[in-house]
Amino acid sequence: MSDQFTSAVPPQGDYVAAVVHGGLVLTAGMTPRRAGVLQVRGTVGDDVDLAAAQEAAAMAAGNALLAVAEAAGGLERVARVLRMTVFVAAVDGFTEHSRVADGASRALTAQLGPRGRAARSAVGVASLPSGAPVEVELTVALAD
Repeated sequence: MSDQFTSAVPPQGDYVAAVVHGGLVLTAGMTPRRAGVLQVRGTVGDDVDLAAAQEAAAMAAGNALLAVAEAAGGLERVARVLRMTVFVAAVDGFTEHSRVADGASRALTAQLGPRGRAARSAVGVASLPSGAPVEVELTVALAD
C-alpha cells in the first residue's frame, strides 16, 4: 500500500509527508486538514480573519508534527524544531503575517515545550493549494 493511504497526513499529490535524512526530518508543506479534508479555506484579511488564520496555522503545524512523529517513530525522538516556515495567503496590503504564524508557534511549544521554539519565517503569498489560508513546513533535528 502506498504512503498516500497509510500516512496519518495523506499527501495531496506525488510527494511524501516527511523525509528523514542525516538526523533531520523535513516536512512537506502542511495545510489545515483533518482526515485529508481542508478545514479552513480562503484569504487572510478577506474571508479569513486573524483569529481563524491563527487557528488554521496551529492546525497546519499540528499536521506537520504528526508527519514528523510518523517519519521519525515518535515525537520523543525530536531534539528540537530548528526552522518553521509559515506561508500566508493574504490580501494585498496585509502585514500581520507574523501574528498568523504565532498560532503555529504556540502549537509547537504546546506539544514540545522549549524543543518547539524554532527560527521562523512568515511569508505572504497570493494563493496556496486547495485555497488554504496557511501552509506550514518544518525542519526538525532528531536526538541521537
